[in-house]
Amino acid sequence: MSMLRSVCQLRVGVSTPKPSLRPSIFLSSLSHHIPTHSHTSFSRTFRFHPPSLPLSPFLSLMPPKAAASYGTGSSEAEGGRPRELLVQHLLVKEDDQKLLLDLQQRISSGEDLSDLAVEHSICPSKEEGGMLGWVRKGQMVPEFEEAAFSAPLNKVVRCKTKFGWHLLQVLSEREESILQDIQPNVLHGKIQDPSFLEEAQLIDVREPEEVAKASLPGFTVLPLRQFGDWGPEITTKFDPQKDTYVMCHHGMRSLQVAKWLQSQGFRKVYNLSGGIHAYAVQVDPSVPTY
Repeated sequence: MSMLRSVCQLRVGVSTPKPSLRPSIFLSSLSHHIPTHSHTSFSRTFRFHPPSLPLSPFLSLMPPKAAASYGTGSSEAEGGRPRELLVQHLLVKEDDQKLLLDLQQRISSGEDLSDLAVEHSICPSKEEGGMLGWVRKGQMVPEFEEAAFSAPLNKVVRCKTKFGWHLLQVLSEREESILQDIQPNVLHGKIQDPSFLEEAQLIDVREPEEVAKASLPGFTVLPLRQFGDWGPEITTKFDPQKDTYVMCHHGMRSLQVAKWLQSQGFRKVYNLSGGIHAYAVQVDPSVPTY
């Protein structure tokens, strides 16, 4: 299975790649219009399994379980800034009202939503305890998005979509992270500043034989083929709060790693547009091309 497909499709806890197991509430096209439905809330607890590349059994970041309670919630983050939400859910068929009510009662009595998702959910995310990971607006069908972004933290919310009835919970929220391309000339200007090389995190995901042909100063080499070695330790070797720049030959492999870093909680990630090849051609002819 290609690295590109692996980066985009799978999460921690799935031991075998299963490209078809995409949670149904994520949009395949933004052109679908689905009516909005009302939602209700009640209490529960949670477990966290963050998304990551599936090349090795990673250790999950496991915050302690937190008891949920009733509340009204808010649709806006403090200061009105864009938010990302950490969401898990379970899905039952629209006509399975008896099961839906039973699950609500069991959650209100203290049972864990992730355990119930594994047992009862018809969404492929059941294999991860219903964990959808960090999501932002525009990724989910409209009524699921409305319910999630207006739900209080740690409240289980019920909503209906074309797929059936969902019981969802927002486990955490944060300011939306940044993932941007950076042009070679802009990066070149930054590299001229010694303080940039001291403060920024620079990652080159090319293979050693490529790096031997051409390289830029300050970059730590993390070959993509060796992801199984460095991936599980990425948040211990690098600071997710610092600006992180990723480079490869033409900018494609680095883009996939940049997206993965974003999913791991890195707040500001920049991908070198066109890779080191564009850098050599556009701004620094002393860097060899290959």
